[in-house]
Amino acid sequence: MIAYAAETDLSALEFQDVLRRSTLGERRPVDDLERLEAMLRNAPLTVTARDGAGKLVGVSRSVTDFVYCCYLSDLCVDAALQRQGVGKRLIEETRARLKPGCSLILLAAPAAMDYYPRVGFDKMERCWWVPGKR
Repeated sequence: MIAYAAETDLSALEFQDVLRRSTLGERRPVDDLERLEAMLRNAPLTVTARDGAGKLVGVSRSVTDFVYCCYLSDLCVDAALQRQGVGKRLIEETRARLKPGCSLILLAAPAAMDYYPRVGFDKMERCWWVPGKR
């Protein structure tokens, strides 16, 4: 049984832990707790998935205005629970908290390029990106 909720006070340690247990941790600053904390505090919409024991098993973290666009910055699911619908449900729970007409946008990890069309996303050819320097 997985429980889904919007959480405003998710700890950076819990976020770090689930990132490490997912494939997304390879592309996130998991060793920088201060940065993870800022990522959580500056994102107005974080939806979590917790197992029956309350352990965090998934996160959908979004930057949004709730009415026009929502950038789904992080979608991570514990690798042990992937392919069981947790990611799809996190996306649904995120969309349910947006106003009708609000677009959901994301940049897919290379390994997830085949996943997003299966859960309702259209591929866009007009995206431009200036990557951050580390």
